[in-house]
Amino acid sequence: MKRIIISGKGGSGKDHLRKIMEDLGFTYCKSYTTRPIRENEENGKDYFFIEEKDIPAKKDLYESVYFNGWFYGTPKSEFEKSNLFIMTPKGISSLKKEDRKNSIVIYIEANEETRKNRLLERRDADDVERRIEADEKDFNHFNDFDFIINNSEKNDSDNLISLLSNLSK
Repeated sequence: MKRIIISGKGGSGKDHLRKIMEDLGFTYCKSYTTRPIRENEENGKDYFFIEEKDIPAKKDLYESVYFNGWFYGTPKSEFEKSNLFIMTPKGISSLKKEDRKNSIVIYIEANEETRKNRLLERRDADDVERRIEADEKDFNHFNDFDFIINNSEKNDSDNLISLLSNLSK
C-alpha cells in the first residue's frame, strides 16, 4: 500500500489538504499529541489528544517526536491501517527504509505572510512568531519529499485537487 505523507510548516494548509484527501477515500492516521485542541478539531478524529503523563510506551509507537514543544506519536496500529499521514521532517526521517520507499511525501508550502494570516485566523494556543521561527529551524534543509505544492493562493487549491484526484485512482 502506498502511503501519502503531508509535511509543511504551520499554516501551509496540511489539515486542509488532509480533509480533501479523506473526501477522496484516503484513511488518515491519527497521532497522539499533547498540544492543545484547536477550535473545530475533535479528539479521536483529528488526533488523540492526551496529557504528558499518558504518552504510550515506545514499543506501542511507530515513531514519535517533540515538535514545537509538544509530543506527537504515531500508534503502530494506526500506522498499519492508514494511508494518509501528516508528519514533521523528524518523523519522516524516522521511517523505516521500506516504509519510506512505499510512501509519497508531499511538501506543502506557503509564503510567510499567508502562513501568518492563517495562523492568526485559527487562534491556537501557540504564539505565531514563535511558531514561524520554530518552523524555520525544523524545516531548515528539509528535502526528503517527492512533490512540492505551493499553497499560498486560493487558486492553488484547484491544482492540488487535480493532483490528489489522480493519486486516489
